[in-house]
Amino acid sequence: MNDKEKDWARMEEADWHFRKLVRRFVKERDKITIEGVPLPGMLILNTIMRDGEQRLGDLGEQLDFTSGAVTAICDKLEGLGFAVRKRSESDRRAVSLDITEQGKEMLERHKEAGTYMIDTLFGSFSPAELDHLSSLFGRLHAWLDGFADAVIRTTKPSGEEKTFEAEGHAKSGKRSNRFVSY
Repeated sequence: MNDKEKDWARMEEADWHFRKLVRRFVKERDKITIEGVPLPGMLILNTIMRDGEQRLGDLGEQLDFTSGAVTAICDKLEGLGFAVRKRSESDRRAVSLDITEQGKEMLERHKEAGTYMIDTLFGSFSPAELDHLSSLFGRLHAWLDGFADAVIRTTKPSGEEKTFEAEGHAKSGKRSNRFVSY
């Protein structure tokens, strides 16, 4: 699709709604704690319960958490008695996390929490709508690969006309003022 065929007002509206959705989801997600465990901690415990003891770095990579976030969550889980760190005998720098019996019991008490969250967000959509959403989310996710680098490459030093490039097409930055943009 070339730039003349694009509906910039609709794209700006979609962008605005997408950014609001992401911020709102993160804000709401971060309010969730179960027996003192934040939602990311529940994800870590569920991963260990399903796959067994995990190296901290692997948990961070698998769940897309920073190493600092993993450390803070592990501190919380250990402090509550739901998990325990273990150092490797062969490499003292390698640290893994395992779930305790107390952690397993807590997960069992709240095994429906994840189902409830997914149902609350997506339960009112039809199967066809869910397929469409999954397809759209997958496309957005794929387009985020290299997103920041691509945007940075399109910026020009001050004094030069700013342009936006999408799929190799240059466009002067005409914007509606209907939606607050970046």
